[in-house]
Amino acid sequence: MKIQNGKIKFSKLEKMVYFSTFVIALLFFPLMSVFSKSMLSKANYEVEFVKDEISVQEKSNESLQMKINELASLENLESIAKEKGLEPLAGIITLQMIKTPLDAEAAKYIDPEKGVNSAEEAIEGAKDIIAEAVSDEADYRTRIRDLTFKKGRVTSTAKDPEAESVYEMYYEFDEPVAKLAGHRILALNRGENEKILTVKVEAPEEEILRYLEKQVITRDNKETTSVLKETVADAYERLIAPAIEREIRSSLTEMAEDGAIRVFGKNLEQLLMQPPIAGQVVLGWDPAFRTGCKLAVVDPTGKVLDTTVIYPTAPQNKVEEAKTVLKKLIAKYHITLISLGNGTASRESEQVIVDLLKEIPVKVQYIIVNEAGASVYSASKLATEEFPNFDVGQRSATSMARRLQDPLAELVKIDPKSIGVGQYQHDMNQKKLSEALEGVVEDCVNRVGVDLNTASASLLEYISGISKAIAKNIVAYREENGRFTSRSQLLKVPKLGPKAYEQCAGFLRINDGKNPLDATGVHPESYDAAKRLLEQTGHTLEDVKERRLAGIAKKITDYKKLAETLGVGELTLADIVKELEKPARDPREDMPKPILRSDVLEMKDLTPGMVLKGTVRNVIDFGAFVDIGVHQDGLVHISQMSDRYIKHPLEVVSVGDIVEVKVMSVDLKKQRIQLTMKLNG
Repeated sequence: MKIQNGKIKFSKLEKMVYFSTFVIALLFFPLMSVFSKSMLSKANYEVEFVKDEISVQEKSNESLQMKINELASLENLESIAKEKGLEPLAGIITLQMIKTPLDAEAAKYIDPEKGVNSAEEAIEGAKDIIAEAVSDEADYRTRIRDLTFKKGRVTSTAKDPEAESVYEMYYEFDEPVAKLAGHRILALNRGENEKILTVKVEAPEEEILRYLEKQVITRDNKETTSVLKETVADAYERLIAPAIEREIRSSLTEMAEDGAIRVFGKNLEQLLMQPPIAGQVVLGWDPAFRTGCKLAVVDPTGKVLDTTVIYPTAPQNKVEEAKTVLKKLIAKYHITLISLGNGTASRESEQVIVDLLKEIPVKVQYIIVNEAGASVYSASKLATEEFPNFDVGQRSATSMARRLQDPLAELVKIDPKSIGVGQYQHDMNQKKLSEALEGVVEDCVNRVGVDLNTASASLLEYISGISKAIAKNIVAYREENGRFTSRSQLLKVPKLGPKAYEQCAGFLRINDGKNPLDATGVHPESYDAAKRLLEQTGHTLEDVKERRLAGIAKKITDYKKLAETLGVGELTLADIVKELEKPARDPREDMPKPILRSDVLEMKDLTPGMVLKGTVRNVIDFGAFVDIGVHQDGLVHISQMSDRYIKHPLEVVSVGDIVEVKVMSVDLKKQRIQLTMKLNG
């Protein structure tokens, strides 16, 4: 019994004892039959309601339906027992004060018409009622859940121990629930879904049963104690344990998904914030075998100058012919960089590139870029609208080049889930994942800002206050009226009202416009304050345009007083000063630059102890994959990242980082490379 909000609250077991004592005293059995029927109807109604809800939400599946039907059958055991008039007997057993033999007491409830043919059947029915009552106690479940989480273990076994699979390390797996890492949880779930693993939660059953017995068996009665022990065991095994296991598995999965989404988001942020390679004419190369390698020449502004197809790979093997085409393109367009996709035939294409670079007099370098999502973009409606006369290969080659020139502008065209810098992303809540990743993209785009006169609609729609429709309207307005010369022109764009303008204006840049402040991150509502600040420090708008304001912060001795004079807050003033000192500064400048290559390295060339520079391609819970230029990324396990203890690889590395690694081992058969960042070990 508890007192909550001034009211007395009884547990289900207590209610049963008090109620049954009352009923026995009054011999008011007819009422029980009616009550039991109403309970049966209630149980059936609840199950049907759940089924209807799932059907409406289109989330029904065979496994879930079986669990619902199982729940219904468990509910019905108790309801049927009550319908047979056995609730008073259950109350007598629960009260634990009986002095006559229980069989004799149970014999009073024999009623063939109700399906009770013996005292044993009556006792079994009463036990079902008590078991349900024990199962329904919220306090019991909370305690059992806590015990299982703290002391339970997750185990997995292989359905076919002889079968080869990526889940072999989980064929005989056993780890405490409380210490189970997120990536292991997701791997176990996937192995179970693929019907390779059998996963179970092993609870501290003995401790749980002792706890339940202590709660339920309150008197030493030889007639009821053994029956209640059996009932408690049945309640736990049949009703409580399966439910707790489902809850814990669900909780672990949700925790693992949230962790994986955070890692994916951080990786995506680092990838999007990679520094652009500006001022170079880039040859995008989409490698392939049978259909040939698609090429696209892209100028420093992202404009496609030329496209073609060469066949240096099998089965054609027209290497010399391909080199001739490449030499002409390099000479004609002054190509200085080749961006090679890492997909099929990438290794063979790289060898052709390296041989070519040795034959030409000009300096040309190459870089291997991650193709993830390129095929998705190439076949998308957006790509079709952007390049209506290109095939998917030409679009992909163009994307390869542009990913180097401006990674952010190009990658926003692709569904973030398809970029491939996460783990188990297809196994988790897709709605939650999409929302989190879109938030990351939006944050990156707003942090960098975009050029209002060159930004695509797909880039503009990530700016705060701009919807997809407004983004398209901005591009349409620009195409119809020419380039924007001031931010205020945005107010002429259809559907872009004052509120949207207030949100988006500070993130949109106009270079060589009427007002030099339009090229900075200073918001239009702060223009007056910025102009007065320039006057007070002896500068003009021309100084903003010519970027002659370095050191302006040193001329301000009292930010608080100056902020009051200008009528702005101190933080706003600090932001204005920061922008004026480095107008439209790109935060990506601080990120590590990609490694440009001029020679090829193959996996067979690697030997243990070799030290190389590499680019971090992906960070996951148990380590990081590093591109060392051999087409197969090497794994740096979390234990090989630092001499100090770290909880997660993100404490040490991020996607895009350039790191020095040492080769630990190379497995050519399994195509696995083990690396370490402990160079002195």
